[in-house]
Amino acid sequence: MGTLQGRDIILAGGAGGLGSAAAALLAAEGANLVLSYRVNRERAGSFRTIQADLAREGDRRALLDSVSEPYGLVILTGDPARGSNLADTLPRSFEVNFQGPVLLAREAAERMKARGTAGSIVFLGTMQTTAVFPNSTAYAAQKAALVHAARVLAKETRGPANIRVNVVNPGVTVAGMAKTSVASGKYERYLAEGAIHRYGTAADIARAIRFLLEPDNYITGQVLTVDGGLTL
Repeated sequence: MGTLQGRDIILAGGAGGLGSAAAALLAAEGANLVLSYRVNRERAGSFRTIQADLAREGDRRALLDSVSEPYGLVILTGDPARGSNLADTLPRSFEVNFQGPVLLAREAAERMKARGTAGSIVFLGTMQTTAVFPNSTAYAAQKAALVHAARVLAKETRGPANIRVNVVNPGVTVAGMAKTSVASGKYERYLAEGAIHRYGTAADIARAIRFLLEPDNYITGQVLTVDGGLTL
């Protein structure tokens, strides 16, 4: 504890339920935080915020310019891409779940390398990158691509630069995009069958993110699935 004191960390999309939990945990350690939001500023509370659509180059630049010495970048943005018409859902999913996060991460990594700053980049994926669920083509396929892009970036930035890139894959969590599905009863059978002993919480995801941000962490190019064993 305390190793993040004074370090600049950006939480892209950090105004949501999962981001808020991560922000509270990191702030308790004295990290200097900037949270970005696209439309819901009020959800970010008292943290320093900046409006940013990651699909826009200018917004990504402004977000990275908001800190003086970037150490950590956590990308929590996402879109559930719900809908039966793939012609409508695929383009938006590509933009929000893949293109924007990947471009932001690569631009952040370039800045870290140019400044000689060791750092950590954490993407938020989903258990659906490994578990197949019906009607999840638009969402899950882009998140699976995101995982692969994260591993490519990790390979490109490994070594003396010590820029680590990892992914946290949440399972059924009563926060973030899964909250609505949990409330609808969609996942109750996993509890009834004993596949999981409880639903995940925002705090579970926040602790996983914090672990991967640890300055002395020896992990890169990996996926940490936080799902209570559901995908087993």
